[in-house]
Amino acid sequence: MKVQKESIIPLGYGKYFRSDFIVGLEPIEEDRGPGKRTYVYVQGLSEPVIASRSEGAILRDLVETPREVTNVREQRQLLADILDTVQEIDPLLRSIVLMQGKWDLDRLEERIMEILGGEEGGA
Repeated sequence: MKVQKESIIPLGYGKYFRSDFIVGLEPIEEDRGPGKRTYVYVQGLSEPVIASRSEGAILRDLVETPREVTNVREQRQLLADILDTVQEIDPLLRSIVLMQGKWDLDRLEERIMEILGGEEGGA
């Protein structure tokens, strides 16, 4: 398992720590209950933080890619695929699309390249 770097991990009740500073998780065996489920060992702290979330839930947050990151990657790949297709459109067909559909494929291509950071046809 690989910890996702620089993610903020919620421990419950307003406690948050960066994923790369969490060095250990230990389920609380005695007196476990609402508000007291897991000891979380954090780099730089001498005592563990008590989390109200289970160690399994915290561990999932530590190792899974956040949904926002996954969505961004998928959206960038989709834009790259669209860019590849648009770049293959013949200039004559581009002018027909512009005249008939009022859709400027040159501008679309420029805009996608701006969003992708100037990458030619890929993310």
